[in-house]
Amino acid sequence: MILYDDLFAWEGFGGRFRIGAGKCRLRIFDLNKGQTRKTRRLPHLRPFIIVASDVAESRMTVKSCVSHLATTVIKQFGIDPQRMIFVEYYPRQRYGLHNENIIAERFEAVDFEWYEGKALYPRWRPLNPPLLDTIKAVLQTTW
Repeated sequence: MILYDDLFAWEGFGGRFRIGAGKCRLRIFDLNKGQTRKTRRLPHLRPFIIVASDVAESRMTVKSCVSHLATTVIKQFGIDPQRMIFVEYYPRQRYGLHNENIIAERFEAVDFEWYEGKALYPRWRPLNPPLLDTIKAVLQTTW
């Protein structure tokens, strides 16, 4: 079940100068919600999937502020960081004079070390099946 699907703005860490402030498209899913007794399978150890994507109107990219963004999302939505998967999503893009070149869509999981409610030391890794298939399936509901 989708908990949030909209533009999300974060304040940044620069006080009145708003250094590091930005926007992204944020989608939050809870895989345990919306299941009936018939459809319920095993409970998920990490039922929250958080998917962040860059948007053109932002001054910052998700990748450049991912720790700050993850910390803000966890606090604002009350999500246990040990029960979530944070994903950066980059849709397929075409470029070139006649759009002949393609950059394939990309999904990257971001793992953090959590200290006193703050996401630190992000590490990116590619998503592989079957987790990639699950994330694509839940994203299909928002496309």
